[in-house]
Amino acid sequence: MKERATVWAVAGLAVMLAGCGEKPQTAQGTRKSDTAAFQGGEVRYAAPGWAAGDKASWEQQMRTRAQAQNEYARTQRQP
Repeated sequence: MKERATVWAVAGLAVMLAGCGEKPQTAQGTRKSDTAAFQGGEVRYAAPGWAAGDKASWEQQMRTRAQAQNEYARTQRQP
């Protein structure tokens, strides 16, 4: 009986100590951009036909992307 109590005490202590080892989950090293979205980021991530700094082409790309994700519009197309 005394052995069981000791085992439970050790198991409880192990569970309590396991919670102390967690590292803080904070965002470090994130970079905030002060520029407008249409002014661009890295060229390798740019869609074809989009010119950095051109707000009209950026808005057109956003409309095209949104339309491509619209399930209703995709199912209503005529073959």
